[in-house]
Amino acid sequence: MIKDFLVLDAVTHAYNHLPGNWEDPVLGHAMVELAYHLAADPPDRKYAMKREEYLVDWQVPDVANLLFRESDTDLAVMHPLAIASFKDGYSSVAKAAEALERYPTRFVGAYACVDPLRGADALGAIEEQVDLLNPLGLKLYPTSWDGTQPVSWRMDDPKLIYPLYEKAQKLGLRHVAVHKAVPIGPFPVGDAYNPSDIENAAGDFPDLNFEIVHGGLAFLEETAWLLARFGNIFVNMEIQNIIVERRPRAFAEILLGLCRVGGADMLDRLFWGSGGTLHHPQPGLEAFADFHFPEDLLESAGLFKPIRQITDQDKANMLAGTFARLHEIDLDACRRRIADDEFARPQGTPFPEPYSTLSFIGDRSEAPVHA
Repeated sequence: MIKDFLVLDAVTHAYNHLPGNWEDPVLGHAMVELAYHLAADPPDRKYAMKREEYLVDWQVPDVANLLFRESDTDLAVMHPLAIASFKDGYSSVAKAAEALERYPTRFVGAYACVDPLRGADALGAIEEQVDLLNPLGLKLYPTSWDGTQPVSWRMDDPKLIYPLYEKAQKLGLRHVAVHKAVPIGPFPVGDAYNPSDIENAAGDFPDLNFEIVHGGLAFLEETAWLLARFGNIFVNMEIQNIIVERRPRAFAEILLGLCRVGGADMLDRLFWGSGGTLHHPQPGLEAFADFHFPEDLLESAGLFKPIRQITDQDKANMLAGTFARLHEIDLDACRRRIADDEFARPQGTPFPEPYSTLSFIGDRSEAPVHA
C-alpha cells in the first residue's frame, strides 16, 4: 500500500529468459533483449540489474519477494504466456499455478493463455487451464509462430479467434486481454498491434470485456476512440510504470491522450500493471503516487471538453479499484488476509535493498552497470 492506495498489479510474469528455453533462437533472443532494454538504465541506479542478473529463469518465490517484500505491491495477477518461440511459452502455466497455490493471499488470480494457431488444441488448453487456475480471464498475443515463421492474426477473425471467445464464455470467463502496441520481434507484423480490430469483437461479444494490454503506448488516438465508444474496452497499463518513473511528461501525454475523446471518465477504464519482473516495481509506484498532470498540458487536453487534474480517487481506482470491480474482488477481504501474512511489514519498516531478497542475486557491492 502506498499513500493509503491499495496496489493490485493486474499483470505479472515469471519469465524464463534463458537460451535453453528458446524454441526459435532468433525470436527468443530478440524478445529477451527487448525486455532487458525496456528496463535498463533506471534513474536511481540501485534499481539497475546486471544483464546476467536479469536474464534468468525467474522462480515464483523470487517474483513474490520482488513484488510483495520489496515494494508496495499488495496483490497481483499472474499472466502465463503462450509465445511459441519459447518452449514454456516464456512464463509457464505451471508457474502461474504455483503462484496461486503458494501465495493465495497475494496472487488473487491468473489468466489463461493459449496460442490461437493451435486450433482445437487451443480450445482444449482453455478448458485445462480453467480446471487448473480458475482464471479471471483469457490472455492472447496477436502474433504467434507456426513452427517455421511468425504469423499474426486479428481479434475479429471469425474462424480463428471467435471460437476462443465462445469457449471462454461457455466456461464462465468474461474478460479477454490482448497484448497490443508493442511488437514482439524483428519481423513484419503489419497492423497486428493496432487495437482497432477489437471494435468488431467488442460489438459482436458485448458480454465480454476486452483489455488492451500496453494500451496507449502506440495507436493512442485509435485507443482513445475505442475507450470512448465501447463500455466493454479497458486499458491495462503494463510497463507504463517504467514511463512514469523516467518520463513523467510522456506518461501524462499518454493518459491525457487516452482521455482525449471520452474525457476524464476514461481514467476509470485504466488499471495498473507492471509485468512483475520486467523492472523493479517500487520506483514506478512512488512516481505514480506523486504524479499530477502538468498544467500546461491540461490547458490543451481534451477534444470536446477540458480534462481535469488527476485525483487521489482516480489513482485508487487505477491502482486497484477498477480491476477489483471488474472481477468482483473484495478488496476489504484482501486487506484482512494480507494483514499478517508472511509479507506483512510493520508500518514504517523500510524495504529491503532492491533485489536483496532474490535467491539468485549474489554480491551487489559493485554498482550494477547495464550494457
